[in-house]
Amino acid sequence: MIFLGRFLKFLTSFVLAALVAGVGVAATYGLKWTRELPDYRELDNLTRSLGAETKVFARDNTPLGSLIPRVGDQAISRTIVTLNEISPFMMAALISNEDRRFFEHYGLDPYGLGRQFQRAARGDSVQGGSTLTNQLIKNTLLLDEYQQARTADRKFKEWMLSVQVERFFTKEEILQNYLNAIYWGDGGPVELYGIYSAAQAYFRTTPKNLTLAQSAYLTVLVPRAGRYFDYKATRPLMRVLLTRMVEDHWITQAQMDAAWKEKLQPRGWQVTYDASGAVTSAKLVDRTQKELKAVTTVRAPHFMRQVENELVRRFGREKVYGSGGLRVYTTLDPKAQNAVETASREASGLPPGATLAATILNPYTGEVLGMIGQKLQGSKPPADWNNAAQGQRQIGSTIKPLLYTTALSTGLDQTHREEDRPITFPCVGCKDGVYAPQNFEGATTYRNMTIREALDRSLNLVTVRLADRIGLQTFFSKLRELDVAPNDGTGLAAALGAVETTPIKMAAAYAPFVNGGLYRAPRYLSKVTTARGEILYDASSEPVQPSRVWTPQIAWLGLDMIRGVVNDLTAAQGGLAERAKFGEWPVAGKTGTSNGPKDFWFVGTTPLYTGSVWVGRQQGGEMPTYYFSGYVNAPIWRRMMELAHAGQPVRQFSEPPGIQYVAAPDPQVLPGVKIAMLDPQYRDAANTDLQTDVPAPVQYRETDLATGSDPRTAMVSLDRVTNRLATEFTPPENIVQRRIEIDALPAYAPDPAPAPLKDEKADPDALKAAGVQGGAPVSIPSVTTPKTPLEPGTDPKTAPAPGTVQPATP
Repeated sequence: MIFLGRFLKFLTSFVLAALVAGVGVAATYGLKWTRELPDYRELDNLTRSLGAETKVFARDNTPLGSLIPRVGDQAISRTIVTLNEISPFMMAALISNEDRRFFEHYGLDPYGLGRQFQRAARGDSVQGGSTLTNQLIKNTLLLDEYQQARTADRKFKEWMLSVQVERFFTKEEILQNYLNAIYWGDGGPVELYGIYSAAQAYFRTTPKNLTLAQSAYLTVLVPRAGRYFDYKATRPLMRVLLTRMVEDHWITQAQMDAAWKEKLQPRGWQVTYDASGAVTSAKLVDRTQKELKAVTTVRAPHFMRQVENELVRRFGREKVYGSGGLRVYTTLDPKAQNAVETASREASGLPPGATLAATILNPYTGEVLGMIGQKLQGSKPPADWNNAAQGQRQIGSTIKPLLYTTALSTGLDQTHREEDRPITFPCVGCKDGVYAPQNFEGATTYRNMTIREALDRSLNLVTVRLADRIGLQTFFSKLRELDVAPNDGTGLAAALGAVETTPIKMAAAYAPFVNGGLYRAPRYLSKVTTARGEILYDASSEPVQPSRVWTPQIAWLGLDMIRGVVNDLTAAQGGLAERAKFGEWPVAGKTGTSNGPKDFWFVGTTPLYTGSVWVGRQQGGEMPTYYFSGYVNAPIWRRMMELAHAGQPVRQFSEPPGIQYVAAPDPQVLPGVKIAMLDPQYRDAANTDLQTDVPAPVQYRETDLATGSDPRTAMVSLDRVTNRLATEFTPPENIVQRRIEIDALPAYAPDPAPAPLKDEKADPDALKAAGVQGGAPVSIPSVTTPKTPLEPGTDPKTAPAPGTVQPATP
């Protein structure tokens, strides 16, 4: 009998649906619509997955926060709760307001439909009539297909699915799903879905603790969430609802009277009442008070956003925001993160209107340990834009160590000399047809100096000459390996920092200096599992092999040069980075300033951590010229590093074999400075084989024409050492082809009184052992690494304690 009764109930509902839809329409489209119906059994999974929470943890397993699910591109706030976690007042108010016969019908309410037909017959507008089951279907299974559009086929599918859902689910399950799925308005960065989000947004409470008055208020928002903005107009609707609840025997008259006199204060409103519960004044003072965050986190919002992006890229949106959520274990070190944040808050010497970005990473693993993307102001939340990982900014002179180390890898050494005097290069599209770089503020020494001194002083003229000597294709190839690729068409200006990238990528590009020459892309994730514990990613079992960009010896020579930037000269002597030093820790790094100045940089490393700090205006634009990166950025870098290193025993950089030290030339310029050189037995450690799998050469504007030939120019052979026309005495390995304007050829004439070549009287065997001929680089036939070197780039945190391993003595 029970089965027969349920069957007859189902049959009655189905027949009623068919009659309402129309016999003709049902005959024509019924079969088609039936075939297009989504699987009603997915309802339970859908509501559950939309409430899934992806939890994120730091490297010590302390929680960082949770990622809010999304529908399309819109973040939504939806936390799944059970009926046991919802106030009975809330359930009763919803049923009385939306579907008084919810427990009596079978998905379709014949009384409600009948009233709508009567209204249609009278010519009145048709509204309401939907059951809770209908609304649930519309807001879940049919949401993506119709986007709330009112069409005949949507309504027919809605009715068909409602009947199926009522057969498959209990009334309690349908009510629970409805309360978790319904839309409750705009929550600012997120859309409010479900009773948990509504209770949090409007009253900062839980669904379990909602009072009768609060429940009535939330219920009258269900048909139209915009009622929030007119509290006085909403108040009478609440009284009607409370009256209906008394009529339906959900509450008593005494409960209604008490609820009406409750001094309700929805978030953002200031409301006053008289003794009877009537509103005397209502003012919306701050609509944002009901807003919720897209990322629920107490720590590192910029880092969390990068984690979210990485998760979506690796696993897809559905896996991240659905499927029960994920458990994400990240690389963030709370101590390093606190160091970065503290340094940001304490940074007081920024140019007017400037913000900053900073990051610390482990140079031996590529793990990002700490990150901020904006200047932090007390407890005020930072802006969403992450300058550390999203902001592409010109890097200025921080690119120079990458160029100088590339030059060392071609066989030059730190004693190589270039002229610090004005120079021009033919340039189509440049002013007067030439590219004429200048030193900072136009200061020129007119000296022939070592590249060690030139990097210490960050001299542009020497740098451009060095870039032209080794060739842009060689330099750009190395930049691509370090993921700091220049834009197409960029010429020699790239050697001075006309390249845009992010602080996190610059830190990663400097990491090879300390880790033995290995590049690793920045990494945010350590392990990712499902909520059930299924491992989706584990960095320890899926290691990404680093790429070798320098040999250990060349990396050490580059490190020695940026140690010199910090230590060779005091600020009074023209040093740029002395303010980055802290305690007894060895420090190496480089300042950088883009034209304007628009961007200030400091990128540096210790044996433990590599980090970068950028300062500039969020929307771009120039800053006062009396600010300098050495004064602005270096102290911020120092502060975050000394906090991150606090409590750690001092370590030294891990030096590879094959290094020897000599006194710097020109002792009057760099007194007492010793510089690293390759041991002659390790000459093959110079990485000269740079052109593996290099794309076809690009025509760079400062040194060549884009296409075709120009009768105003001629292709000539230049001596790359003297930058003059080659002669019969020029060694073949020093000859390079350049297109020069004919009018400018006299400036490239050979020296009429050349000095004797250094190798004219030298012992050939000695020259071969030294690896130089006349001051020019020797072509090394192959790249080989010594067979028995020490293990360079060892992570100092896993190395023996101080005293057990002694650093090499210069």
